[in-house]
Amino acid sequence: MRHIKIFYQLLLIIAFLLIIVSASSAQYILVPMEQTQTNHLKAYGLTYWALEVPREYQCYWWLNYRGGSFIIPDAADVKIKAAQMGVTIESMSEVEYRTIKETIIETSNMDEILLEKAPKIAVYAPPEASPYQDPWDDAVKIALDYAEIPYDQIWDKEVQRGALHTEGYDWLHLHHEDFTGQHGKFHGSFSHQVWYQQRMALFESAAKEAGFRSVSRHKGQTAINIADYVTKGGFIFAMCSAPETLDIALATKGGALDIVDPVLDATPLAQNFQKLLDFEHTFAFENFTLYPNPNRYEFSDIDNPNPDRSQQSGVEDFQLFEFSAKHDPIPTMLTQNHVSEVRGFLGQTTSFNINTVNPSVTILAKIEGTNYVKYIHGTLGKGTFTFLGGHDPEDYRHLVGEGKIPTNLDLHKHSPGYRLILNNILFPAARKKPQKT
Repeated sequence: MRHIKIFYQLLLIIAFLLIIVSASSAQYILVPMEQTQTNHLKAYGLTYWALEVPREYQCYWWLNYRGGSFIIPDAADVKIKAAQMGVTIESMSEVEYRTIKETIIETSNMDEILLEKAPKIAVYAPPEASPYQDPWDDAVKIALDYAEIPYDQIWDKEVQRGALHTEGYDWLHLHHEDFTGQHGKFHGSFSHQVWYQQRMALFESAAKEAGFRSVSRHKGQTAINIADYVTKGGFIFAMCSAPETLDIALATKGGALDIVDPVLDATPLAQNFQKLLDFEHTFAFENFTLYPNPNRYEFSDIDNPNPDRSQQSGVEDFQLFEFSAKHDPIPTMLTQNHVSEVRGFLGQTTSFNINTVNPSVTILAKIEGTNYVKYIHGTLGKGTFTFLGGHDPEDYRHLVGEGKIPTNLDLHKHSPGYRLILNNILFPAARKKPQKT
């Protein structure tokens, strides 16, 4: 009997030791997002991959903790994928996870956000098979491709037949677009260029095929459809000229108010068009002044005009605002970064005149010492929008005609500007907590 008792005591000791070992072994993987991360951009791709079917791992976003780090369950395939992508990860035990989580919960500036699913992404762009191709690159497509995040490319036909709703897209991206029907305001400088003529022909043909008498009405209808998508709960992220021209198109009631010079559409401008603009249903901007002159590159006074400024001057650099993760979780998610100041970059719409920004919009980043804001966020109905000025965070000027040379993100693995784009891609995956009042 004594031997049996000793045997059972040994079993209990072994069981206890196994529990201790199990508790101290890795249960979670931390993806750090401060300076220790070897590839900030692919870290987003790793997290997205973990959320995708068939894995559907339960992941977390630790806001304001080590640059906005991610938590992924410890699994062999995650470690293999991280090694393949060159992403730094750290193993965490259950005890370590709970200790850090307790600190995060007790700190007002931090929070843990559950990431529920990999969002379905659409990028608005002309079909790849069309004869015309944009003579510039799309920073978001570059970011998505580099981070290995899948997306569908859609255009006016798909948007107008309701694909944003029927196909279940969680997130739509718009870039260097012109929803006003003014052909990108390129007439003055590029009207004799083949690419511009092909672009005009493509847009006019698409408008005619869809049954519209003008490009402005065709693109204006797309703007209305996009606004409807957001109102019903969709998310959009827009850069460069897209935010500005989207709201101009909405202010003209989908192109019903003619603001296009006769040189471009052979019809007269509407009389008193400036006074007839309707700002009731725009996303972010109001009380702006239009520039219909086809030889002027700017659309309106929403934009920050670009004199000949070098990047070295730093005058376009912008400061990210800091938010409390518990009180303002959405702005906090959108501004996660390993730096607080981001190097500036130009675009057709470089930044936004704060005097034209609706007071209900949240300012996420500002160019210090100016009345221009770089990064904004707001709601429309049940959905949200985020607008970022500038064209490519790692190509300061990105001039039309310099050649379509894609930005090589292997040279910019830690780009703060590209991190802002990727914050937006994971934002729809997050379970939003009610904001405290």
